[in-house]
Order: sequence, then C-alpha cells, then structure tokens
Amino acid sequence: MTVTWEIKEGVATVRLDRPPVNALDIATQDRFREIAEEVGGREDVRAVVLWGGEKVFAAGADVKEMQSMDHAAMTLRVRTLHECYDAVARIPQPVVAAITGYALGGGCELALCADYRIAADTARLGQPEILLGLIPGAGGTQRLARLVGPSKAKDLIFTGRQVTAEEALRIGLVDRVVPVGEVYEAAFAWASRLAAGPALALRAAKEAVDQGLNTDLATGLAIERALFSGLFATEDRETGMRSFVEEGPGRARFR
Repeated sequence: MTVTWEIKEGVATVRLDRPPVNALDIATQDRFREIAEEVGGREDVRAVVLWGGEKVFAAGADVKEMQSMDHAAMTLRVRTLHECYDAVARIPQPVVAAITGYALGGGCELALCADYRIAADTARLGQPEILLGLIPGAGGTQRLARLVGPSKAKDLIFTGRQVTAEEALRIGLVDRVVPVGEVYEAAFAWASRLAAGPALALRAAKEAVDQGLNTDLATGLAIERALFSGLFATEDRETGMRSFVEEGPGRARFR
C-alpha cells in the first residue's frame, strides 16, 4: 500500500509511503480518496495528520505516468483527480499537514487540502507545473490563490519556482516552521490538542469557514447561524457551558 493510516489517541496519521519521493501516481491518488472517506466517517477519529515521512512529503505527480496520457485520457481522469483531492479537503475533522523535504506540484496541492501546515525548516514548496508546459491541475490555481492571495499565487504558478520554508511562512503558505526532526511531533501535538476538544463544534467551525469562503457574505452568515444554533442541541455544548459557569474557562472535558 502506498498510503496507510493508523489511529492513536483519537488522531489518525495518514502516511504516504511511495519511495523514493512519494510521487503521486493514479493508484496513490485513488487510495488517498478511499482513506479520506474512511477516516472522515469514523467517530473515533478526532483529528488527522497528513505525513510523508522524515525525508519528503510528496514531490509531485508521477510525470512518466502522465506523459503517456493524451487529451482524451486526461479529460476522463481529471474529474476523478479533483475528487481525490476534494475528498481530503472535505475530511470533516481538523487536518494538519506535516511537511518535510519537498512538497511540489501535486504534493503542494495535497498540503493545501489541510487546515494547517507545519513545515520543516529545510522544506521546499512550489507549483512547478509550468515547467512541464502545464498548470496545476489538482486544485492548485484555486486553493493556493485563496490561501496566499492571487498575486503571490501567480508568482509561484507563473515561474514554477520553489520557495523555502521561511518564505512559505512569510507569504502564508505554511503556518509554522520547526526543525526537521520535530515536524511530525509538532503536527501530532497540534492534532492531539484538538482531538481533546468538542468534536461537533470543531466540525461545524471547519464547515462554516470552508463553505463560507465559497459564497457571498450574506450566505456565509446564514451558514454560520444554522451551524451555531444547531450546536445548542449537543452534549458538548452543555458540558462546555456548565464547566465555564462552575469552574471557569478552559476546563471542560469533552466526550
């Protein structure tokens, strides 16, 4: 299996393992969709870590595989390709990408599907598809622009250049940079903190932000109202408010 997963203390680690550079071939893309749907549907999974190992996150698509595809073949494949990445982006639990080495092309697009990105200080990120005479095809033109803004996204996409972890942090492509030996531990700690939180509220918060970004402000506020009021039917809301009144803030123990 090129993608596997395991759960520990409510945190699912989804591991990409296709040496030497974790190239994302069709079979690996499809496997990611299967695991994303499985993990997202489990109540015992409270948060998710995307992890490519100590050396590399994912160096991009399998170019040799793509080289053999003509227009008709890619027209049939590209919808499924988007469905694979969308499945990762739609995981309802909080998702953090732990980035070591290269996160390029499809690898960068995979990291963009996470809610939070922690990178090694030696990591390199980018969308080099233009160097192949292409553009990003797994969501990069859309998710990158929404994350870092259109001008910075165009710079990376137009030039195909790689950015260091320091620059990625500065432009907002990653959220935190740590020494290379601490990436997974930092990502697991971030996920573990959220795994102990109110699961339904966290899912609602993610849905409100993600769905709101895809619509106008008035519709986004309507989405927020519905999700906010719906949480008043949950046990976690009762637990959180009772703990606040009786013990003060930040002491609730959610089930």
